[in-house]
Amino acid sequence: MNKLGRTLLATGALGAGALGYAVGIERTHWTLRQAALPVLADGARPLRVLHISDLHMTPNQRSKQRWVAALDELEPDLVVNTGDNLAHPQAVPAALRAMGPLLDRPGVFIFGSNDYYGPKPKNPARYLLPSAKTKRIHGDPLPWRDLRAAMTERGWHDATHQHLELDVAGVPVHVAGVDDPHLQRDRYDLIAGGTSPDAQLRLGLTHSPEPRVLDLFAADGYDLVLAGHTHGGQLRVPGYGALVTNCELDRPRARGASSWGEHLRLHVSAGLGTSPYAPARFACPPEATLLTLLPRTADPAATSEDAATGAPFRTAGRIR
Repeated sequence: MNKLGRTLLATGALGAGALGYAVGIERTHWTLRQAALPVLADGARPLRVLHISDLHMTPNQRSKQRWVAALDELEPDLVVNTGDNLAHPQAVPAALRAMGPLLDRPGVFIFGSNDYYGPKPKNPARYLLPSAKTKRIHGDPLPWRDLRAAMTERGWHDATHQHLELDVAGVPVHVAGVDDPHLQRDRYDLIAGGTSPDAQLRLGLTHSPEPRVLDLFAADGYDLVLAGHTHGGQLRVPGYGALVTNCELDRPRARGASSWGEHLRLHVSAGLGTSPYAPARFACPPEATLLTLLPRTADPAATSEDAATGAPFRTAGRIR
């Protein structure tokens, strides 16, 4: 075999191995990240916020359901769900099993495109094209109203185009959210304006972290915005990061915490799922994040973002 043939064979074997790892191992390597963010008013007690996003649930994803339900053991003060919970018309019971014990804790949510519409087969390469940011391919409608009714009946608050004033473990929190900008459903004008002067945290929610929306939250004095949608790039290149964000957000902010302007902090969850038609993740394991929110005057050495943390939350299990 000549040198070119050996090179092509080795390249093909490497690619097949990477694909096998991305599909068979990493996509179910459930991971808890932790980050400490100085976003609270001076004198506020720290808050523990669990950020979950992009479950993309189908009915038989049992290991995902068990892992998400076990996050209740973290005892968060507030749970924030930034959308894309569904990937199947019969997935509402599965999503509720996953969030079950967390629904007994204070929680807020907004929806994303894959709460409203099911996935469809797509060429993954289309995400590398500029038109992917504007051309939408919708599947069949999903039962988002059933999911909303179940979550609100359990006490969670729908923040979509709403101002909410919450007492979270003794900390006054102002929350407002927009509908999914990825579908052009956002109406920031419905929540524009000042926030509560008594709030020790001003929290904004959006599924897709579009800069035009982040700029509006920043202009209104919000402290923190939580988002999902990007899947962290879903496929990342070590040393380079995300290839795409599937929105107008720049690649370095596709996963984790970052600053947006002088005051606002942004946290983008890489999420817990994949499309059933692209069941792979590489260098970007499915994740939830436990955020410890601290006063802005906190010691900078106490603020950080860590990679995955230990058992029982960094566990892998094949989805069946």
